Amino acid sequence: MKPETFLPDDYRPAEDEPFMNDRQLEYFRRKLMVWKEDILKGSQETLADLANSSRNIPDIADRASEETDRALELRTRDRQRKLISKIDAALRRIESGDFGYCEVTGERISLKRLDARPIATMTLQAQEAHERKERVHRDD
Repeated sequence: MKPETFLPDDYRPAEDEPFMNDRQLEYFRRKLMVWKEDILKGSQETLADLANSSRNIPDIADRASEETDRALELRTRDRQRKLISKIDAALRRIESGDFGYCEVTGERISLKRLDARPIATMTLQAQEAHERKERVHRDD
């Protein structure tokens, strides 16, 4: 196991340092772990709320409103469940040394993009081309 990399609290990856050095990798690993923990904590809160709110509401409009809220919450949690798998994949890429490189072109993904979306697997240009291609095929 690799020794833990020291990371100051105010550290931000910079363009003038070597790309995906130990400090940058540790920064993104921690960012992904915190994001995953927040999602899991929110999921546990949702499960507790759903267990506690299984009451019989006599007013049909109130019941419908609560069911709509519950359905929306479950849909949100399902999206977050999928997000956790993307976070886990990003953590695996950090371990394997592939993190930060586009899976299509092999080019570096910009640090700004990774900071905003650490699960990104493509450069902005490759992502835009992918989305254009999807749109064209979806319209067929």
